[in-house]
Amino acid sequence: MTEARLPFFVYGTLRRGQRNHALLAGRTLSWTPARLPGALLYPGPGYPFAVADPLGAAVVHGDLVRVAADVYPRVLADLDRLETYTPGDPGNLYERERRTVTTERGPAEAWVYLANGPLADELRAEGRPIAGGDWLTAARHGL
Repeated sequence: MTEARLPFFVYGTLRRGQRNHALLAGRTLSWTPARLPGALLYPGPGYPFAVADPLGAAVVHGDLVRVAADVYPRVLADLDRLETYTPGDPGNLYERERRTVTTERGPAEAWVYLANGPLADELRAEGRPIAGGDWLTAARHGL
């Protein structure tokens, strides 16, 4: 079965001005400000982790990125590699999940990389979420 060619919700180092943005440069059709409801954002070692919020009240800010069809398979592979995601591997750092994000134009389905189970549990138990759920704001303030 072929995976859906959904846009990507990016919330950390893939955003404009961040160190991994070049991975998407010249390979996208559009960037739209978006929010991922029901998720918390935690700082990691130079990059953030989005984690499902059990209370469902938090929001992560990012961008909905549509990728050109001719490069979609390569971009998907590059992002999976960056996020250390292999389908079905319990040792993944992130899991790629289909989630609904919101934009000014309404809801949209997107691929989102969320912290994997054990890491997500550890962050919820011991981590301190980034206030406001925006990595760019946190990065500007030296997080």
